[in-house]
Amino acid sequence: MFEKILIANRGEIALRVQRACRELGIRTVAVHSEADKDAKYVKLADESVCIGPAPSNLSYLSVPAVISAAEVTDAQAIHPGYGFLSENADFAERVEQSGFVFIGPRAETIRLMGDKVSAKDAMRKAGVPCVPGSDGALPDDPVEIIKTAKKIGYPVIIKAAGGGGGRGMRVVHTEAALINAVTMTKAEAQAAFGNPVVYMEKFLENPRHIEIQILADQHGNAVFLGDRDCSMQRRHQKIIEEAPAPLLNPKLRDKIGERCAEACRKIKYRGAGTFEFLYENGEFYFIEMNTRLQVEHTVTEMITGIDLVQQQIFIAAGEKLQFRQRDVELRGHAIECRINAEDPYNFIPSPGTINRFHMPGGPGVRIDTHAYGGYVVPPHYDSMIGKLITYGATREQAIARMRIALSEMYVEGIKTNIPLHADLMADAAFHLGGTSIHYLEQKLGIPSK
Repeated sequence: MFEKILIANRGEIALRVQRACRELGIRTVAVHSEADKDAKYVKLADESVCIGPAPSNLSYLSVPAVISAAEVTDAQAIHPGYGFLSENADFAERVEQSGFVFIGPRAETIRLMGDKVSAKDAMRKAGVPCVPGSDGALPDDPVEIIKTAKKIGYPVIIKAAGGGGGRGMRVVHTEAALINAVTMTKAEAQAAFGNPVVYMEKFLENPRHIEIQILADQHGNAVFLGDRDCSMQRRHQKIIEEAPAPLLNPKLRDKIGERCAEACRKIKYRGAGTFEFLYENGEFYFIEMNTRLQVEHTVTEMITGIDLVQQQIFIAAGEKLQFRQRDVELRGHAIECRINAEDPYNFIPSPGTINRFHMPGGPGVRIDTHAYGGYVVPPHYDSMIGKLITYGATREQAIARMRIALSEMYVEGIKTNIPLHADLMADAAFHLGGTSIHYLEQKLGIPSK
């Protein structure tokens, strides 16, 4: 087992990884920008290293700075968290080449799954169902592009092969708009991701967003840890996640979960990962795989009792999975609300000083946050300041506990989206379960992109 791990991230996930390490008796190194020098997780780490000024491209995204911090502190492994460098294959490669262990998949696996075209091809070969679409990247010939769209059937969605985070995609409803949409998406993909390749898929009208969490070791063992419903989102950004997905047949979930585990065995996957699907009319359609820990890993932890961060560490240390599929039990229900420093309805970020901060408590309540009274939310990074999670024996109890927890949570000095979450916990459609990925935008009157 490692003696010292460097955490190449910030915010609540840096604190989350640090806590997992401390429980295992592993020393931690916190890297931080100048803007985060007074952060709680920096003070709690065994060692800390400033890796640059506030802009993330000069600090958290600086591969040489992170590698140098690992070298000067004599760390043995690097945990990337999520976001920043977590799915950067070149970074994973540099970490290994520099003599450290990357707590995540191999670089070649990250590259395979990071390109949406190659990822879909690999999943098809592994027997995982995919959304009907183009056979690989779209050609330059407009005639062939139009033929492909006719074969799939309108509406279609044009996606960047190297895209993610809701960027690099455009819905097309008519043939007249098709070629211009492809051209624009290619240009955006080149500018945002350095990769102009795009592909085409059938655009599903009212799907849900369902995820399957997996763990796989270096010895050919892989298990799935149930599912999550992440359909409550706006502009492809998740706001509420829950596990297990409501109104989903457990036999269907187990069937798709086993396919995901088998796919991991075939591609020799290592670590934690998430298969993301669109689900409509009883059918699953693979859209992408995240080769890292997810923000919403917490709800899976609550219903399985398995610490996913510690499992990542065990796997990276070369250990075999400590359990088999038959040992995984899903108990109760968990819901996560992402607490963001932003206006609750127009989503404009609200950085600044938190004057007062009261965290809720009680049975089944968990909060993962790096914020506190007096903490200054910097304007340079993602607006999430914490995650509020509730667990109950039933979904109804989890919702009731979330409603109470939100009413107890108090943040003064900045705006947060707590009022939006409170509104959704009282929403009749959410209570029924099974809302589509478009529900929140429709509720708020946000035009779809």
